[in-house]
Amino acid sequence: MPASDKPSRSALRRTLGLVRPHLRGHGPVMAGGVVALLFEVVFRVLEPWPLKFVIDALTRSLGADLAGTGPTASLRLLLLAGAATVAIVGLRALANYLATVAFALAGSRVATALRARVFGHVARLSRRFHATSRSGDLVQRLIADVGRLQEVAVTAGLPMLANLVTLVAMTVVMFFLDWLLAVVVIVAAATFALTSRTSTSKITTASRRTRQAEGDLANIAQETVGAISVVQAYGLERHLGDRFQGSNAKSLRDGVKSKRLAAGLERRTDLLIGIATATVLVFGGWRVMTLNMTPGDLVIFTTYLKTAMKPLRDMAKYTGRIARATASGERVADVLDVEPEIRPVGAPRRVPALTGALRFSGVTVRFQKRHEAVSDIDLEIVPGERVAFVGHSGSGKSTLASLVPRLIDPSEGVVLADGMDLRTLDIDFLRSQVALVQQEAVLFSGSVMDNIRMGRLDATDEEVMDAARAARAHDFIMAMPDGYQHLVGERGGTLSGGQRQRISIARALLRDAPIVVLDEVTTGLDGDNADAVLAAIETLTKGRTTIVVTHDDQVAAACDWVFRLERGRVVWQGAGDAFLGSRRG
Repeated sequence: MPASDKPSRSALRRTLGLVRPHLRGHGPVMAGGVVALLFEVVFRVLEPWPLKFVIDALTRSLGADLAGTGPTASLRLLLLAGAATVAIVGLRALANYLATVAFALAGSRVATALRARVFGHVARLSRRFHATSRSGDLVQRLIADVGRLQEVAVTAGLPMLANLVTLVAMTVVMFFLDWLLAVVVIVAAATFALTSRTSTSKITTASRRTRQAEGDLANIAQETVGAISVVQAYGLERHLGDRFQGSNAKSLRDGVKSKRLAAGLERRTDLLIGIATATVLVFGGWRVMTLNMTPGDLVIFTTYLKTAMKPLRDMAKYTGRIARATASGERVADVLDVEPEIRPVGAPRRVPALTGALRFSGVTVRFQKRHEAVSDIDLEIVPGERVAFVGHSGSGKSTLASLVPRLIDPSEGVVLADGMDLRTLDIDFLRSQVALVQQEAVLFSGSVMDNIRMGRLDATDEEVMDAARAARAHDFIMAMPDGYQHLVGERGGTLSGGQRQRISIARALLRDAPIVVLDEVTTGLDGDNADAVLAAIETLTKGRTTIVVTHDDQVAAACDWVFRLERGRVVWQGAGDAFLGSRRG
């Protein structure tokens, strides 16, 4: 994912392109918010008029000679003006409340829908992508950056539009009152537009750097917490603390710079508004003295000026917020721009079930364009056979096994199942036909029952327990305080390695798939746990096509066929019972 510090001219366009598809379903709510804001504009226009009538009436009652005609002051006039002010302010407050609620609701819905879209996209990206990306930064983009997009979509964007409408409406009314003074507002608005352009670009750049630093923080924190035992055992607390503090300080510097630039824009806008107000007071007072305006006209004009200038002040505030949100939007767009590597070729095919026949034909897998993890592999597996891939670390065993459930695709060649190119099969169907058990048994936060059921989500409790019995896991599960409802903790941290592995095998058994891939499932287990896992594997693989990735010669020798790999190539192949002899030779 690109991480340039320089703002793209199309940054805002990219960000709006992200949220635009999710706005369509919330048209009524957003339209209601816009209507409420327009009513607020109307009430803002009406709000100073009772004051104008009172001031002009009082001035006439004191004997002043005013431009134009009108009523003199009376108790009835004062009461009507007070009641009108309360009614107008109350209706304006109601309209503002309805607009705020509508925009907040639409913004939350848009962010929720976009977050779900990004999560689904990330979940479909290949293992190759996840192997090179930083998970902490990815989570930061998914959670924090998507949340900030509400600023662009609704929370700041639509109110900013309403402020523009307010500014235009107030300017039109002021033209009718006194066109010379209205020119002051136009000049102020044009000056704001010119001065805000440079600030917006700088704020976006600083905000992008802040988001990147926050992504570094999230990544360091996640790595540290995920490997806390290693961190403590090797005394790495201070070293990682220094790394964290470095990213923390960078985030602070860039965050302060972003806020300083935004604050500078707002304060320059305040100064601009002050100059415009002073100009209106001087020239407006002179026009009252020359009987071209009444005092009430000057009051209503200055009130309108204040109301018209408020959108400029708000736009300065929203401009900074939108610039910061745009930086987040670019980070989210960078994720969505990553094309999933694992896609069907043509119309996805489904068949009732696979028999388990597999063939690798001229298969080559390259990482980073040049490095070949496996090269020109040709081999065939008939249904029900157990095949072992052996070799040193980095020889390509796991890469070859990962091709079967399409965690990655070959750079060259083809992998066939029942004579069909895996890339032509529906990806969900293909993966339903493969049960994968890895060296690190991956468990999720939740109960033991929930973790086993992830093998087949519609399985009954009895089916889950039958799978656990077959995996030799039922007894230790029932010995736990809450049995199958025992919470395993994040990544299964409350269980031993052998227990986690047997729960993983139970999950694979529940899947009842014709193809089983076992990737170093006994590595790191002691004798008793390894024996229990091997017994569970025997049940799991009976009658199924099985690919075993292993360093254990005894495990490999128990398979029908063995393929030994070195530097991504098959250097020996033969029957399992001949494998040990070849090793001794």
